[in-house]
Amino acid sequence: MPALKLKHRELLRFAQFKLSTIIFIVGACTMAAAQHLESPLQLRSSDVALVHAFDWAKGQALSYVREGDPVGPWYEAALPGRQAFCMRDISHQAAGGVALGLSEHTFNMFRKFAANISESRDWCTFWEIDRLDRPAPVDYKSDKDFWWTLPASFDVLDACYRMYGWTHDRRYIDDPVMLNFYRHTMSDYVAKWDLSADRIMERDIRIMGARGIPSYVETVDDISVGVDLLASESAACRAYAAILDLKKDAAGAEHYRREAAKLDHLIDSRWWNPSAKAFYGFYTTGHEFTMGVRWSLLYWDAIRDPAKLKSAVKDLADIPLERDSNQVEDKSYQPEILYRFGYTDKAYRQILDLAREDRHRREYPEVSFAMIGAICRGMMGVTVEPTGNPKHPRIRTVSGLGPKTNWAELSNLPVLGTQISLRQEAVSTTLTNQGTEPMHWRAAFVGKHTRFYVDGKRKTPQYETRSLDRVFTYLDVEVMPGKSVRAEFEPTQIEG
Repeated sequence: MPALKLKHRELLRFAQFKLSTIIFIVGACTMAAAQHLESPLQLRSSDVALVHAFDWAKGQALSYVREGDPVGPWYEAALPGRQAFCMRDISHQAAGGVALGLSEHTFNMFRKFAANISESRDWCTFWEIDRLDRPAPVDYKSDKDFWWTLPASFDVLDACYRMYGWTHDRRYIDDPVMLNFYRHTMSDYVAKWDLSADRIMERDIRIMGARGIPSYVETVDDISVGVDLLASESAACRAYAAILDLKKDAAGAEHYRREAAKLDHLIDSRWWNPSAKAFYGFYTTGHEFTMGVRWSLLYWDAIRDPAKLKSAVKDLADIPLERDSNQVEDKSYQPEILYRFGYTDKAYRQILDLAREDRHRREYPEVSFAMIGAICRGMMGVTVEPTGNPKHPRIRTVSGLGPKTNWAELSNLPVLGTQISLRQEAVSTTLTNQGTEPMHWRAAFVGKHTRFYVDGKRKTPQYETRSLDRVFTYLDVEVMPGKSVRAEFEPTQIEG
């Protein structure tokens, strides 16, 4: 890898950030005020600090939303003020975007990336697209000279499937432009850049300037593979297998499930450092492993060994807040991951830290969008799960409230083409179906509880064990249109 070019490129990007921050203060605020953008999503809570953080994140995220430009509806997902969106950022911001009611903007941006995949760019697309519907000039000079990090295509594919799961918008799995992108990414792109599980550790290095960086960590020299490249590819394989299942291609789906399993095995077997009890971050061109950023393995759920997973989660949870840290991009990923694995208090403190007024670079768009996503999906615990019937997915909730939040209520959350409201308390969850069709709801609670009630009536619950041997008590409930259902347990009956 030509290290000097990369370092110069990073200095340029840093200088552009400083300039774009000034542009943001004037330009973004003016445009937002002119458009009067609103979102019905609301959060009420006993926790004043939480509400303040949510309101700030909501207002900040909406200030980046744009309409009426040649590129179509979009929101900023790059350095603020650059008037563009890039693949990595939009993949991470999408969950917060759809929660704010920006599903059309989100799909439009993903489709723009999908439409520009090209053999002339070695099956890459444009890393960053601006408001004028062109590759951002700062990152693209020609089809042979452009900024590109290899995890990006996998990240977008995985995010598209997650957005299909959340919205049930069939354009993600039926639009020929999207299907073309998925197909070429998982075949031609993998082949062109030697990214298959059988080849990736011995791959030919074909980096030209900043084209083909094998990790999202853009400042590390002399690497052949980043662990985030493996993790994102594994997630993309699993997502594409699920899409092929929906398209009735059982053989293709099984093939990509096997590819995901190969990548996961490679991570577990070769990338583990037993002396440090942690995963390596990078594999060099000299065929040596080095330590580095590893949270991506948790974000993309790429660790299969339970003991190693436990160690990796603890490793992330033990990272201090680092009040003077400039790396808000990495920090913005952490709350949702921590909520997923039950570290509710750590996740809560990360959210407040990201929102504090003196947080350096908190205006980076990823921060506000990721906070909205983490509060909706993590703290309020809303996820969407398949049920075996593609037409009837299930909403699952499990509270992520910590000791400083007695209750929280989220209203007008878009999900599965409708809206819900959700109230979380210490021992109860109340879900309101704001739509016109019945809703399948799995009301889940951490721990094993024997006394379980739905709208005050005693019910026999069921139990499930998920990652890190966490046990959940749950009951599946049908919530009729316009109705609210309250599920609760008696805390004195906790057995384990």
